[in-house]
Amino acid sequence: MTDIVLSIVMLAALALVAGAFVLWRRTGEVKNPALMVLLAVIAVINVLIWTIPTEGGEAPIEQLKAAGEG
Repeated sequence: MTDIVLSIVMLAALALVAGAFVLWRRTGEVKNPALMVLLAVIAVINVLIWTIPTEGGEAPIEQLKAAGEG
């Protein structure tokens, strides 16, 4: 289930970047597209936090799955 959530977050981040580009091209506005890109960056960083292994070699998402099974 967590894999699906992380996948949806990544797809949303891509949609935010694409939407920001379209909004910027259509309106010339800068503030809202910049905030959309910032939100996409924050979403990607959150996914990386959950998936990059720690010094022990195990990612937090793997620890969460192992705790759920036990």
